[in-house]
Amino acid sequence: MWYLLRLTNQLAEGIARLAPERRQRHTRYLLASLNPDGGFSGREGGSDLYYTGFALRGLAVLDALSPKLCEQAAGFLRSSMRQQASVIDLFSLLYSALLVHAGGGPNIFADSPSDWPERVVEVLESFRTPDGGYAKGPGGKDGSTYHSFLVALCYELLGRKLPAPECAVAFVLSRRREDGGFVEMAPMRKSGTNPTAAGVGLLQLVAPEILDEVRDGVIELLCQSPSVEGGLRANLRVPLADLLSTFTGAWTLAELGALDRLDRTELRHYAEAAEHAQGGFHGGLWDSGVDVEYTFYGLGVLGLVS
Repeated sequence: MWYLLRLTNQLAEGIARLAPERRQRHTRYLLASLNPDGGFSGREGGSDLYYTGFALRGLAVLDALSPKLCEQAAGFLRSSMRQQASVIDLFSLLYSALLVHAGGGPNIFADSPSDWPERVVEVLESFRTPDGGYAKGPGGKDGSTYHSFLVALCYELLGRKLPAPECAVAFVLSRRREDGGFVEMAPMRKSGTNPTAAGVGLLQLVAPEILDEVRDGVIELLCQSPSVEGGLRANLRVPLADLLSTFTGAWTLAELGALDRLDRTELRHYAEAAEHAQGGFHGGLWDSGVDVEYTFYGLGVLGLVS
């Protein structure tokens, strides 16, 4: 779990430097999204595996995962095991299960058949596409840079190596563009912040020795991404920043040893401007709502620059 462990530990160390009242405010916000069934809500209401994963990740970096909370969340995660899963759902389930167990809760897979990891691998491989990547679900014709990265993370969570890594490497390099970054889907010609972060993450997991080949181009692209607001944009063609792109771009630069190429003060000010006074974060300065996903990203930015 090197990638995810490094991410969680680095964010937790930075967030621990924030004022206690501030950490408590965001903890209260996240806990307010907890439902009686142990799952967490997004903006629509009702427990959702995707948002449960982000709430648990947010509470983990806030050092606020109690055994009682983990016991509650385990019940929802067990009930989610019976659902037909996409890549995102599988990643959310596996990562949430790890956080719950590490937080003092039960192993939700304890009563599963002994071959459950092999069954998960079988599902993951049904998402593989002819171009060497992975799609969101089975039967896809073209791979997704983002979903391929999530599949690689799922294999890390399972303690397995990604099958045919050379195919994944060829796939992700085919998504690299002349501007130095990566695109999500093959027809795209201009790179985006988030697919670039996913492309770098996939290479870190599968072929870290190749990172030097893409490092300079990625850094130059991401360093062009800040908007006048101080956050990072999803791509160079949009005027406004968002917390998702700000977090993924800043984390990628940190992983490449180049976070100092951005103005940390501006990044912090942007995250603070997206922070809700009662806890939680907006998706950007343009967003009137808050949710647990953007709260994780906002905390992540503050953790990186604090």
